[in-house]
Amino acid sequence: MHAVTQGRTASAGGSTGLVIGIAVIAALGGLLFGYDTGVIGVALLGLGREFALDDTTKQFVTGAIIFGALFGCLGTGPLSDRFGRRRMVIVVGVLFALGSIASAMSPSVPFLIASRFLLGLSAGSSTQIIPVYIAEVAPPKHRGKMVVLFQFMVVFGITVAYFTGFFLGEHWRWMFGLGVVPAVILLSGMFVLPESPRWLVAENRKDEARGVLERIRGDRGAAEDEVREIETVVTSEPIGGWKDLAQPWIRPAVIVGASISMFSQITGNNALIYYAPTILTKAGFSDQAAILGTGLSTILVVIMTMVGSVLVDRVGRRRYLLWMIPGSIVALVVMGWLFQGQGPTTDFTRGLTVACLAAYLMLNCGGFGVCIWLINSEVYPLFVRGKGASVGAFSHWFFDLIVTLTTLSLVTWLGATHTFWLYALISVGALVFIYYLVPETMGKSLEQIEHELKEGRFYPYQQKRVSRGS
Repeated sequence: MHAVTQGRTASAGGSTGLVIGIAVIAALGGLLFGYDTGVIGVALLGLGREFALDDTTKQFVTGAIIFGALFGCLGTGPLSDRFGRRRMVIVVGVLFALGSIASAMSPSVPFLIASRFLLGLSAGSSTQIIPVYIAEVAPPKHRGKMVVLFQFMVVFGITVAYFTGFFLGEHWRWMFGLGVVPAVILLSGMFVLPESPRWLVAENRKDEARGVLERIRGDRGAAEDEVREIETVVTSEPIGGWKDLAQPWIRPAVIVGASISMFSQITGNNALIYYAPTILTKAGFSDQAAILGTGLSTILVVIMTMVGSVLVDRVGRRRYLLWMIPGSIVALVVMGWLFQGQGPTTDFTRGLTVACLAAYLMLNCGGFGVCIWLINSEVYPLFVRGKGASVGAFSHWFFDLIVTLTTLSLVTWLGATHTFWLYALISVGALVFIYYLVPETMGKSLEQIEHELKEGRFYPYQQKRVSRGS
């Protein structure tokens, strides 16, 4: 029965327009997240001079949004299990709007830090709830590209932030205030989108879930089969608590989800997104050149995210990461070499520095960024999916906070060269982890992934052992 339902649901293309509409509107939360995290890298140049900020204070202003995200991502999981995915996305939009207005009107550094903390609550919540919402609505064969659309919006938001900053110059208040626009669009859209059918089944609202799936899948029989498949999981496992994540059979999902999120940060990509303009200006670049160089680099990240959204549903999540990370390691090593001594001092070496920065961001952000939210929305069982995704988001934001609060200090203590080489060494560790422990989830229904967890064939080496045995 499981094989039949999987084949039917996977083959049902459904109402593609509705699925795309759901994913695009929901993923606007990613654009907000990307814009508000990326804009600080540009705004720091202007507000740093206006408020006479030193490196430590700059790190606190930048880190405030991440500190808030730690609370947001943990609180949203239980709330989304109780009140629904859709309602929590609406809450995210409200918080984004309020935080953007407060940041733009900040009269002092403490007020700005508090406003960025509020934005962090919404950013952290968005990384937990929006990928889960999209994953639970999208058909299995389109799930990868639909969830990755969230990450595409994140990097697109970062790019918009850099070029907005380039054109606005010193007007950092306008940079923050413009975040209200996509927040209003997100709120308007979410009022007309459906609730997650999997959450509806868990709440014993099967008729509503069937109606949602019939609209999305475009096939009444496929919708009925999918409701029955979800129901078999829900009836055997009521909504779980935090302690359920420690169950031995769920632990592999926690390890993979939390570790992928960790490596996405400690390999340095957000460190460079936040501080690349600051690092480049210290190396002799003008403000405009530093912003433009980083902004052009983020365009390549956007392009790579578009390519990755297709590749993850064709070559797989795991293989895609294994293809991308080695190139980012090479870019970090070369960039470290360029910063030796006096750093890049000629037009050629400065141009090569920007090229390496672009290559690194494209391959690292375009690799990890495409996969972390997708993997975290797929690997957990339904009864703890909200809380499991919260753990993955918490890991992302916790290590992002550590990187944010240490990057400029590391560059001061170790020098840019050894900082880049440290990130390269950590990237090698990430490559080893992915090869041995990250499973392939491409083309599998969420229920099939849950069955593999229960049966002890989740990790790649477990799947190979089962294949040899059969």
